[in-house]
Amino acid sequence: MIIRTDFPYATTREDVRIPLSDGVELYARIWRPVTDEPVPALLEYLPYRLTDGTAPRDWRRHPWYAGHGYASVRVDVRGHGCSGGDPGDEYDARELADGVAVVEWLAARPWCTGAVGMFGISWGGFNSLQIAALAPEALKAVVTVCSTDDRYDNDVHYMGGSVLAVDMHARASTMLAFASRPPDPLYAGEGWRERWLARLEAVEPLIHTWLGHQTRDDYWRHGSVCEDYSAIGAAVLAVGGWHDPHRDTVLRLVEHLPAGRVRGLIGPWSHQYPDRGLPPGPAIGFLQETLRWWDHWLRGEDNGVMDEPLLRSWISESHPPATVYERLEGRWVGDTAWPSPSVVPVSYGLQGPPVAVASPQHTGLDAGRFLPFGNDADLPPDQREEDAKSACFEFPVAPGEPVEILGRPSVTLRLRMDVPYGQVIARLCDVAPDGSSTLVTRGVLNLSSRRGRDRAAPWPAGATEDVTFELNGIGHAFPPGHRIRLAVSSAYWPWIWPRAGSEAGWTLDPAGSTLELPLRTPGPADHGIVFEAPEQSEPLRVVYTDTLEEPRPERLVVRDVAAGTWRLEVDPRHGGTRVYPDGLEFSEDAVEVYEIDSSDPLSARTRSDWRIRLHRPDLGWDTRVETRSEIRCDEGGFLTSNEVVCRDGDEVVFHRTWERRLPRAAG
Repeated sequence: MIIRTDFPYATTREDVRIPLSDGVELYARIWRPVTDEPVPALLEYLPYRLTDGTAPRDWRRHPWYAGHGYASVRVDVRGHGCSGGDPGDEYDARELADGVAVVEWLAARPWCTGAVGMFGISWGGFNSLQIAALAPEALKAVVTVCSTDDRYDNDVHYMGGSVLAVDMHARASTMLAFASRPPDPLYAGEGWRERWLARLEAVEPLIHTWLGHQTRDDYWRHGSVCEDYSAIGAAVLAVGGWHDPHRDTVLRLVEHLPAGRVRGLIGPWSHQYPDRGLPPGPAIGFLQETLRWWDHWLRGEDNGVMDEPLLRSWISESHPPATVYERLEGRWVGDTAWPSPSVVPVSYGLQGPPVAVASPQHTGLDAGRFLPFGNDADLPPDQREEDAKSACFEFPVAPGEPVEILGRPSVTLRLRMDVPYGQVIARLCDVAPDGSSTLVTRGVLNLSSRRGRDRAAPWPAGATEDVTFELNGIGHAFPPGHRIRLAVSSAYWPWIWPRAGSEAGWTLDPAGSTLELPLRTPGPADHGIVFEAPEQSEPLRVVYTDTLEEPRPERLVVRDVAAGTWRLEVDPRHGGTRVYPDGLEFSEDAVEVYEIDSSDPLSARTRSDWRIRLHRPDLGWDTRVETRSEIRCDEGGFLTSNEVVCRDGDEVVFHRTWERRLPRAAG
């Protein structure tokens, strides 16, 4: 990583409050170049607290943009950090309307040319796209990283129509803890406590809403730009990683947006900015790449950025299974159109007699983290144990050239099922001559969603039907001598929440079943794709402190042999303890637990506990937030329990518990 200290412009920084029409003010931090000339503005708009939560990351990129002649602005969403108002749902209409107002406010500043860009990863990438679909005139371009165009089927709530146990619960519990944090008195002033208490009264566990909408309805259509790609007027640079669950959005955006104002980039990365150097690499000079985008679309420079292939993507070489890779070997390829003429779908027929599949309910414990961040235990280990609980079909790679795929594989499976509800999970693995099995990609279908995500259609008892669904996109090369393995299971805990009766499984008839792979041959745009080395501005001098306690394992699987139960304990490695240059002592600790009986889908349960402390010794300010979130189920629905306890010093200032039963209509 190159740490840049010399820039074309000296910079300044100031914190301001941006007024909204209803009297609420949003807290903003603005880095600007020292110049008498107006400059374009860049906006990153998040709920994750600019004064502490994202501050270390912000300091590595916002000053960098300012040093290159842009006003770079970080704004906290309403109800979070030091912004006013109450917290709401993610990407709700109020948040997006506020975002439009911020874009217009920035464009009207005397130091701004009137041209604004938005960028962000995850939440900030989501709302960049969503605000672009509202088409404020000043918003000319966006850079959206690890984001989605489909809030229902390509976010953290549902996958293939199935409830995502692992990340719907993790996200909901995280946001309950985050929304309960107090404003910081150093920045919010003397009214911080009154604002905190008012905010806490408005807090509602988001899991109630998310489990209350189990099919693709108007709730999920809101903010899903796939509903109308033509609404997006800004130029879009869409960026993803093959180890991020949202990467298929990049493929859809380059397919559906006009080629004259979209480009796509998919690397080997996890859910991180591509310049951060977190596993898996290689990292690239992402800030320089985005600067080309801004210079073209916000300054009108003809710098060749639109001469790049429509889609630049990484094809990984075969690699042995591991839970972390510092760097994956492979190469960059370019496609001038998507779907690409260099990619041809090829079908492989499954062979063998019909096979009954009734996977143990703990199948999926080796799935890895749904949302990898570059931690040591994020990625799936060797898949042989999972494969043993699945029906497997293999296709040897012949001597000669490797089989390279780019895009979304799909399967068509002929299934017979005697119960009304079930799931099917398909995993594509690269099997080496030594038998090791590396997960390449996977897909899920809730069988009641086979006729559309907007409805639930129970399976007729004893019926046989053909179902087709896609796996997540990937770029991968299977070398000669390896085997391409399709592994199909009926359970995948804790990613997929099972339903009563689904333990019966189904029967797969290979005679009517196929695997379709997107085979790619080299194309003329493959040559000359290069990126600069990653560079950032100087980091914020945050001190990360160690505790005396032995660190917990990131992912620990515990089996009770006598009881037949399995427990996955996850330490998501969020923040730990750190001290900021302004004197803030910040600590946070979280643990997630997922439990199931290998034979009983109704035994599934999840729990997440958070502890957060914000402490300023010089101000005598010491606040704590503790939350507990649990989900379990019975035959008729989900039972959720959430608790929040907040302390100012030794005083409990807020304590609330929510117990809710949510009928299971689909999912």
